[in-house]
Amino acid sequence: MALTLHASSINKNGFKARITAEYAGVKLNLAPNFVMGESNKSPEFLKMNPIGKIPVLETPEGAVFESNVIARYVARLKGDNTLFGSSLIGYAHVEQWIDFSSIEIDANVMRWYFPRIGSGVYLPPAEEAAISDLKIGLLALNSYLATNTYLVEHSITLADIIVTCNLYQGFTRCMTKDFTKEFPHVERYFWTMVNQPKFKKILGEVKQADAVPPVVQTNKKAAQAKEQKHKPKQE
Repeated sequence: MALTLHASSINKNGFKARITAEYAGVKLNLAPNFVMGESNKSPEFLKMNPIGKIPVLETPEGAVFESNVIARYVARLKGDNTLFGSSLIGYAHVEQWIDFSSIEIDANVMRWYFPRIGSGVYLPPAEEAAISDLKIGLLALNSYLATNTYLVEHSITLADIIVTCNLYQGFTRCMTKDFTKEFPHVERYFWTMVNQPKFKKILGEVKQADAVPPVVQTNKKAAQAKEQKHKPKQE
């Protein structure tokens, strides 16, 4: 079965399916000459995903979009793996951690990081809320990992793949060592995962962010203007 993943080679949401394919023993090709901002706006791409977001998986039966769904599809192509755990409760726990990391980690990392680089309006109170919510999620994950090597049972599952990819965005973009040192078990878990051979084949050498990216100037001015607008007038 020929499978083609339409995504850039460094897209963390694309990493989910690509690492899953390594563990599932599934052949997965990256779309050749994919250019973000061009390829995903083509009529052919928009037929597969009308929103134009990546990744999209092209299969002989049709296209699939949404990164977690794509990873689930790839994991199920071959039944001789334990990526969904070895029991019904194991399966439930896999899904539990996928949802947890999407809501508590990935969403808050994006709320923190993207406004700083110009992909959204930067507002300091919103950033503070995102960081606070992210810390709550990381604290919960840290507590669980204090007594667990993996998220589900005793081997790598789809939960570990997706959670690690969501952590990857934070670790490499805005979560510096000073930030993550509060969560030592998350640190241990993340570096253990990304140095597994099948992860490393896709991710390469992973380097933690040295600093939180500065706010782009246009966003800084917009935030200042918005704050000024809402200040009460002096009588």
